[in-house]
Amino acid sequence: MIRFHELKVGDYVLAEFEGQRSEGEVIELNGEDKEVCVQTSVQDFWFTPDRLFPIELNDNQLMQLGFEKEVAGTGVKYKKGPFRILLAQQNDFSHFEMWYREDRRHITQPLYVHELQNHYRQMTKVELVRSQGIQAS
Repeated sequence: MIRFHELKVGDYVLAEFEGQRSEGEVIELNGEDKEVCVQTSVQDFWFTPDRLFPIELNDNQLMQLGFEKEVAGTGVKYKKGPFRILLAQQNDFSHFEMWYREDRRHITQPLYVHELQNHYRQMTKVELVRSQGIQAS
């Protein structure tokens, strides 16, 4: 489950309907009823936050978001313009550093795609979107 206040329009999430989870993009928020409209490959539908789940941040997700990967020893650097993510160990998304110009952040717990999108938006003032729209996870 994702808390309503964590979500922003443009965030990618997993939406559960009749036991099936589909990846989708938040396209509208209803603060009064605490409902979220998610566009999936099937349709747009309103969900309550207890039916929304985070997408695990990993190498595949970063590639879909348009990052370039640079392996450096045991670590990995992901680049998108001047925005950087540095993993000390490959595939360890539970402890890493991200920065954009003078804004530097140390992440010490697993991060999900919607949380990265929100950090990216705060730091760059630009939306972090997939180059090809919704993809299967």
